[in-house]
Amino acid sequence: MSVTSIIATVLIAAGLFWLAVGGFGLVRFPDFYSRLHPAGKADTFGATLLILGLVVHQGVCLLSIKLLLVEFFILLANPAATHAVGRAAWRTGLKPWTNDSEEKK
Repeated sequence: MSVTSIIATVLIAAGLFWLAVGGFGLVRFPDFYSRLHPAGKADTFGATLLILGLVVHQGVCLLSIKLLLVEFFILLANPAATHAVGRAAWRTGLKPWTNDSEEKK
């Protein structure tokens, strides 16, 4: 294997790991607001590593430029969308989970 193939494999594997961690966080965390964190952070980081691994694997070409443009859009859109969804939930009156809400049931 060449050095670029090893680097690409490591980046892709790390990206898939962080996407899996984000999916696990969506299942594991107790409420909507805490689930926004893995949805916003881990998915953005995982997609970044995955796309960078694909760019390294592909080399310098038109496809790499397109992948970097997609990555630029992801870096702009994911945090903004996560913030907008969280703010909309807060404005509609969705309360965060607390230990007290578990005891009242």
